[in-house]
Parts: sequence; C-alpha cells; structure tokens
Amino acid sequence: MNSPISFKRVDHIHIAVAPERLEEAKGFYTSVIGLELIERPNHLFNTAGYWFNIGDAQLHIGVEPQLPISTRHTAFEVVDVDAARKHLEGKVTLLEEPVIPGRRRFAFLDPFGNRIELLQLL
Repeated sequence: MNSPISFKRVDHIHIAVAPERLEEAKGFYTSVIGLELIERPNHLFNTAGYWFNIGDAQLHIGVEPQLPISTRHTAFEVVDVDAARKHLEGKVTLLEEPVIPGRRRFAFLDPFGNRIELLQLL
C-alpha cells in the first residue's frame, strides 16, 4: 500500500526526565554517551531542556511535569507537511506545535496515545 505521507527521515527523538534530574541527564548524554550539545531555542518553550546531535538526527531532552499529554515523541521529516496534515484530518487528534524558525510542523496522537510530530524543513 502506498502511503499519502512521504517520509524522508527521523528528525528527532524527545525523551523526558524528572525536573530535578535534568542536569544529571545533560551530563550523562555529553560525558558518558559523548553527544554534542547544540543550541535549543529556549525562549520557545515553557520547560527546560537540552538538545544534542545524534548521527543525522537530534535527541531532545526535556522535563515532564504531570501533563495530560506526554511531551515524549518521535519527529519525522516529511516531503509535504500540508499534504500529511490534510490526510490525517478527521482520522487522528491533531496538535499544534510552537513555531520554530525554518520548520513547519504539527503533531498528532495515534489511537494509543503516542505523540508523533511531522515536520517539513523550509
């Protein structure tokens, strides 16, 4: 079956840690795992976190207070984010994401509560 969404690659994976362990997580992923810490547009987010390069993708670490929807997610770059959104409308719960310069994006919840982000680089 051909999918109407044309996936290009995994863009990033987001994991969450308890707020009091964020600095410990930063140290682990830089010192133990050896990932490169990169700039995170902190002004766009309500919670703290760090971003790292991991191969040709990124690892995002954030804190997760008790929220109704988890911030954990995987993000996929797609060829046409508008076509993907149109295809998914009415089939899943769509979630708007904060604007990040150079990207058009949205997220959705699958029927099992997993959050998945689709994005197109501009």
